[in-house]
Amino acid sequence: MTSQPFSALIDIHPTVADALAEGRPLVALESTIITHGMPYPQNLEMAQAVEDIIAEGGATPALIAVVEGRIKVGLSDEERSALGQTKDARKASRADLAFAVSSGENAGTTVAATMMVAHMEGIKVFATGGIGGVHQGASESFDISADLIELGRTGVIVVAAGAKAILDIPKTLEVLETQGVPVVGYQTDVMPAFWSRTSDLPIPLRIDSAQEIAAFQKTRDQLGVDGGMLVANPIPTSDEISQDVMQGYIAQAQADLESQGITGKAVTPFLLARLLELTDGKSLTSNIALVKNNARLATEIAKALA
Repeated sequence: MTSQPFSALIDIHPTVADALAEGRPLVALESTIITHGMPYPQNLEMAQAVEDIIAEGGATPALIAVVEGRIKVGLSDEERSALGQTKDARKASRADLAFAVSSGENAGTTVAATMMVAHMEGIKVFATGGIGGVHQGASESFDISADLIELGRTGVIVVAAGAKAILDIPKTLEVLETQGVPVVGYQTDVMPAFWSRTSDLPIPLRIDSAQEIAAFQKTRDQLGVDGGMLVANPIPTSDEISQDVMQGYIAQAQADLESQGITGKAVTPFLLARLLELTDGKSLTSNIALVKNNARLATEIAKALA
């Protein structure tokens, strides 16, 4: 559980604290999807809807963020609202989470930072939209998300609709393999591509129920295997944008990115915002649907583990 130095920097919402104390299922949620992934007020509406799905499914949601220099595990309505309207909030990963705290900032936590905090508090399951990965052109830029390294060393099950389709998915899968991360397709034989249900890539492992995923994780625990697990959960058919259509939009957004010379942490927010424009808002609608879908599956996995 939490070390003393860390506990002095964190506030655990009473509902989360009660669930931890009683051993009830919890599902962690990241906050960059609020601060960087969606515009206001859709970001707050989505966050509330996802928390409601988890609660109605029988688990406790634990939204993780930094608010005025305090790490929060579970936010009040007022804190969530303030975070959702913060302009220029930091996008905090492992490298700068401590800086956001020491500087008294508001920050959204990435997949990596959310995994860190969840693991420290004993939360075993985390629902997100899509993980970061190897960016296009990484052979020149070396732009590889810290999410992949975190998955290799932090024991949390991450439920996502695959890696974001703006990334180089084949190289992302290669890095995950190198890191020893099991990539599990939920009821699918191919890797989902975020807004699209399918890609051209076979999934390394297939599991068809939350109970089997929980059993797999319990076996990993018994064997003393470190690190996380990625559960790739395809977006519902009714909400997807076909891969062929999305590839055209992504190519245009990537070209715009390169022409403007944008690099580093600004890459993903720029591409998501540009895709929102190019798809006339359809990418956002699909994004919200896949996050909700991931929250449902994560809730079932958390219950099966508990």
